[in-house]
Amino acid sequence: MSLENVQVHLKKWNREKDIQVFQTSSATVLEAAETLGVQPERIAKTLSFRKEDDAILIVTAGDAKIDNRKFKQTFAEKARMLAPEEVLEKTGHAVGGVCPFGLVENLPVYMDESLKRFTTVFPACGSSNSAIELTNEELYIYGNAVDWVDVCKGWE
Repeated sequence: MSLENVQVHLKKWNREKDIQVFQTSSATVLEAAETLGVQPERIAKTLSFRKEDDAILIVTAGDAKIDNRKFKQTFAEKARMLAPEEVLEKTGHAVGGVCPFGLVENLPVYMDESLKRFTTVFPACGSSNSAIELTNEELYIYGNAVDWVDVCKGWE
């Protein structure tokens, strides 16, 4: 159902047919990169964090890691990832297919600066074997992002 939610969501921009569904897994950055034949850093991974009593999503480049100090400076809270069952409950997507599209709850989405070095990136589309190629502007718009943030390390 999650892939279908994303298809419905992307239909607003006539992009639902651009979703690629694979026979192999794209659940991890390395699997997605191998399946797509691209560098792992071009995989746009969506991470789910606790924020006060709710959740936020941060989309980062595949090679970026959350910097706890930067996260706390930006969000005034310690970085605490959601448990897999909470991710499914809040987003409607299981871990391995999480993306900012077709969410079951209206969660704030932030895009990390680590993505800006690429012309296009590949986020998942709600399943562990799907992706779509988007520009950062498209990802920002389709994902209803609220802002760009600098909360990662390891990619510079």
